Amino acid sequence: MFTDRIEGKWVDAFRDVFELCKVASGEEVAILSETQSRAVNVQLTELALLDLKARPFHVVMPTPAQTAPVPVRSTGASDALQQNTAALSALTSATMVIDLTCEGLLHSTELPAILKGGARVLMISNEHPEVLERLRPKQDLKSRVREAVKRAKAAHKMTVTSDAGSDLVIDVADCPVAGVWGWTDRPGTVTHWPGGILAMFPGRNAVNGRLVMTPGDINLTFKRYIETPITLVIEHDYVTQVEGEGLDAQLMREYFSAWNDPEAYGVSHVGWGLNPSARHEALTLYDKHDINGTELRALAGNFLFSTGANEFAKRFTLGHFDLPMMGCTVALDGVPVVEGGQLVGAESSE
Repeated sequence: MFTDRIEGKWVDAFRDVFELCKVASGEEVAILSETQSRAVNVQLTELALLDLKARPFHVVMPTPAQTAPVPVRSTGASDALQQNTAALSALTSATMVIDLTCEGLLHSTELPAILKGGARVLMISNEHPEVLERLRPKQDLKSRVREAVKRAKAAHKMTVTSDAGSDLVIDVADCPVAGVWGWTDRPGTVTHWPGGILAMFPGRNAVNGRLVMTPGDINLTFKRYIETPITLVIEHDYVTQVEGEGLDAQLMREYFSAWNDPEAYGVSHVGWGLNPSARHEALTLYDKHDINGTELRALAGNFLFSTGANEFAKRFTLGHFDLPMMGCTVALDGVPVVEGGQLVGAESSE
């Protein structure tokens, strides 16, 4: 569908985001990639940084051997660094790290050390640059996400309901909250592009109820729309049943089971999308190779339910599902922030 070549418009898009991150002339910026990274994005990053008179350098890691029993996709838990002390030393000495690993550093074991060194980290999702160009962050997205973070941090209970039968209750009192708007200009912080997501990481024994996925909802680990209904039964943070007669439920049961790991069934994070530029139909327009699905995570008004690693609840696993759901009502302490799949309140304003 696309030719992976340098386009001036894509250099412009990368430069715009780096300017939002306040990359300075002469700043030493680390470009982290691996041998299986999307080469055109690595090249665009270098050219855009040079255009800003920064001093980029590359840290390129061999993509590690596959050890999982099934393909690993969209975890945000890159193992490319493999605790390599020399590579970590280079990254922790930089004031900014551009993360172009295939899976991203968000949940990687090395990220805390990089942030502690004072670097600001921009994860560029493993998307074709056409996706990134279309979803370059807008200034007003920051205020929308920050307002959502404020409301989420003040909440004690999240409820998720839908006409399809979803009825989920989540204790969110004092749980960590992360808001991503697509750029960062503060030392010791991490963000990702595309942005526009509010994520909460519930603690132990916090999530109970049922989620009913219907046609049009999305399984981003498989990069496919749900076509046949699935009901997830969640008890004390764990998916205990995957109900459904169709192919979608069958594939989900198979992938869960393949890990042979109880933690793969645990809740990772919950939240909702805030990016009005993200498109629900996007998966129909790209080959799977060309998209990582971050756009669908950020889709305004979706309820994002994820299973797998949750370091705040002391659960660690590479098994992961990101499941954006449409048509849900998400309420914090009884006050909707999403109603029937549409943003309400301050976050909905253009």
